Amino acid sequence: MIELGINVDHIATVRQARRSVEPDPVWAAAVAELAGADGITVHLREDRRHIQDRDVRLLRETVRTRLNLEMANVPEMVEIACDIVPDHVTLVPEKREEVTTEGGLLVAGRESDIRPTAEALRQSGIRPALFIDPVPDQVRASLDVGAVAVEFNTGEYSLATDQETVELCVQQLHESAELAAEIGLAVHAGHGLDTRNVYRILTLPHLAELNIGHSIVARALFFGFESAVREMKEILLRYSTTA
Repeated sequence: MIELGINVDHIATVRQARRSVEPDPVWAAAVAELAGADGITVHLREDRRHIQDRDVRLLRETVRTRLNLEMANVPEMVEIACDIVPDHVTLVPEKREEVTTEGGLLVAGRESDIRPTAEALRQSGIRPALFIDPVPDQVRASLDVGAVAVEFNTGEYSLATDQETVELCVQQLHESAELAAEIGLAVHAGHGLDTRNVYRILTLPHLAELNIGHSIVARALFFGFESAVREMKEILLRYSTTA
């Protein structure tokens, strides 16, 4: 069964547009769980553009499935994670000027920077994962630094406008997923997925989890948050019963 993690960052984006108290991403997380989500994901950025420290602390107290904290590999975030102790931490690249995460974390060649963080997380009882592009060197390096899972960046696939690029992206994702499972890493995926393009990603071998946020929030504007979460969860369930 492929599990569904719901990213509630952009609920907080709407709130922060007015520096108000609503909509509350903690409330959204509860609704998502009631609608069938298997986990909640939030990205605590260094500039606090959407999710705030308060959100992460309350989510740790209230999430009943599992909490996945996305964060940059910087001392401030490591300290926060080891204090709050989410179930998972996914290390992601982060640039102040980007609108959203633009690519996977560069692990190969930077093992000495990432290995101590993964070890600190493990010592605190947190499962470390890395958000990476589907590249064999990055997969192998992820194991080397002590990650237990990799989340493959599906951004290039999601943005592809021609079939040749789509097929190349899917091939790269399939090969990287096979390699990850072969060396003992759990396989996750996410970025830019929606109800139209998710089907090809569901065919990835050994896929354990998808993390989806923006498209869920976008559909929620028209159909409601619970309905949007339930719709995606039903897609995963239907695929799991027919695959």
